[in-house]
Amino acid sequence: MSSIQAIGRIPVRDVRPAVDCGRRPAKAVAGETFEVTATVFREGHDAVAANVVLTDPEGRHGPWTPMRELSPGSDRWGAEVTPDVEGHWTFRVEAWSDPLATWRRTARIKVPAGIDTGLVLEEGADLYERAAAGVPQGPGRAAMLAAVEALRDETRPPAARLASALTPEVDAVLARHPLRELVTASDTLPLLVERERALYGSWYEFFPRSEGTPQQPHGTFRTAAHRLPAIAAMGFDVVYLPPIHPIGQTFRKGRNNTLSPTPDDVGVPWAIGSPEGGHDAIHPDLGTLEDFDHFVARARELGLEIALDFALQCSPDHPWVHKHPEWFHHRPDGTIAYAENPPKKYQDIYPIAFDTDLDGLIAETLRVLRHWMDHGVRIFRVDNPHTKPVLFWERVIADINATDPDVIFLAEAFTRPAMMHTLAQIGFQQSYTYFTWRTTKAELTAYLSELSGEAAAYMRPNFFANTPDILHAYLQRGGRPAFEVRAVLAATLSPTWGIYSGYELCENTPLRDGSEEYLDSEKYQLKPRDWTTAEREGRSLAPMITKLNGIRRRHPALQQLRNIDFHHTDNDHLIAYSKRAGGDTVLVVVNLDPHHAQEATVSLDMPRLGLDWHESLSVHDELAGETYRWARNNYVRLEPGRAPAHVFHVRRSAASPHTGGSPAS
Repeated sequence: MSSIQAIGRIPVRDVRPAVDCGRRPAKAVAGETFEVTATVFREGHDAVAANVVLTDPEGRHGPWTPMRELSPGSDRWGAEVTPDVEGHWTFRVEAWSDPLATWRRTARIKVPAGIDTGLVLEEGADLYERAAAGVPQGPGRAAMLAAVEALRDETRPPAARLASALTPEVDAVLARHPLRELVTASDTLPLLVERERALYGSWYEFFPRSEGTPQQPHGTFRTAAHRLPAIAAMGFDVVYLPPIHPIGQTFRKGRNNTLSPTPDDVGVPWAIGSPEGGHDAIHPDLGTLEDFDHFVARARELGLEIALDFALQCSPDHPWVHKHPEWFHHRPDGTIAYAENPPKKYQDIYPIAFDTDLDGLIAETLRVLRHWMDHGVRIFRVDNPHTKPVLFWERVIADINATDPDVIFLAEAFTRPAMMHTLAQIGFQQSYTYFTWRTTKAELTAYLSELSGEAAAYMRPNFFANTPDILHAYLQRGGRPAFEVRAVLAATLSPTWGIYSGYELCENTPLRDGSEEYLDSEKYQLKPRDWTTAEREGRSLAPMITKLNGIRRRHPALQQLRNIDFHHTDNDHLIAYSKRAGGDTVLVVVNLDPHHAQEATVSLDMPRLGLDWHESLSVHDELAGETYRWARNNYVRLEPGRAPAHVFHVRRSAASPHTGGSPAS
């Protein structure tokens, strides 16, 4: 018969966050606050209490963190904790009988009623005396002993004796030094605390090969480095590059995915490998490894990190095809199977057969990753990880992070929820999401409630507003206002967001109706852009994007995931939500309709803003630069092309040049 672990004297059940029943660590970043909860109860009517014990990577216990019952009678307790350094932490919940709380509750009933008064007060004196023994010498212990003396002072009325034991000074001492009996600890759970960039950052994706010159149309790392200052000026933190490796010639794709390329077609960067090399090589037209090092160094000077695409697939010309034929799927006629997603065919790409030599593939993958890490890459955007075994990624990421815990892996997996969540649980620090396809108020509210809830213990979203593969119909049909709306949503709903180059120019022409592919997609051709003219003519969204990233940097509330609250609007075209972190509160109202002005009454959940229901507040729109006086219910009108959204910094009521309403009202 299998053994069953006995329940503790004070039951502590369902401690969260617990990822995979505690077999994998919950995640946080240094300085991130999150809530630990547990169900705590006991037999009878005696009072119970609980606290959280955080243990840092050096084995030191953090400050004693008391828990509170989240709602009366629920038996669900919670407390917010904040790990402050990176590394492998643990946490546990301790539950205990609280005899002083039990006595205080009883005494408040019996003493006024004259029931067993002397006995009740002496019982209290004994408990306070025991509690005082656990208080360090000083004012706190003196306050406790004074309460003991008062409880035993028979010259005073019973009510006065009791009141002397229930003062705020005594309450404060007991909050710090409770009398704990029957202490019962939960199982110890793991917690992985990573660097800030794992949770918060602004990403910009571009193809270096498109940043050429009139004399040299194919860009190099040297010419592409000239684009970096403009990216940094917009406030981005991470520059993400599609694959930079040699591209195969066999079955090379031409413009718009044609199977009949011309000699001038540059091919798809994800068809990796040619006689010039594979995943550890640089496409000759982009330059040399020294040029890449110069590009990384220039980015670092500007405060930018480089994220490199890691696509574990090969062109038919990849060196692995000849050196390791066992790493590929072979058909009965002896040919190697190319990638397919019927009816789509990708003849220029061979997928990997992982089960033929898993250990060998892991070793080679680690070698390639560490090669790029040696050249300054600390972030990898992993292409289609859901088409490879989960076990493979678990072993690879664990090996890398064991020696280099600052390295971040982003899972580009637009697939079934179970796979996306599992990839996050086994090690991926960030994940692409379904944000692109969530466009209505109901969809956004439900999805963000999911991402900021229990999933936030392991899955950190990266909200890309567009990608080279995804041009959503909302952007195709909504024009510039749609691009403004989606930028505001991505930048304020998620602590990490990103755009693919060309978003600033509102590029929105699809390959055909019903397609999410771009016409003249940059995946298949060079796509030079005239940034200077677009900005001079006012066609670029760069000023707005710069504002959004500046707002994100100024407001810690927007750098968190678990802190979002939604507020009621009586028009579903308008969505309202807020985020709080410490004393910083941001309130966002967005018109989701890119075609028409919309108006609504926004009804604020004032306690969620840290305010009482009757208070008024001052809201400063950081996009428009206006300040307004708001209260619980507020009229808002937002007009595409003029004021698509408000991003308010919330303060308690202060004098303001405007009263009520909305900047666009």
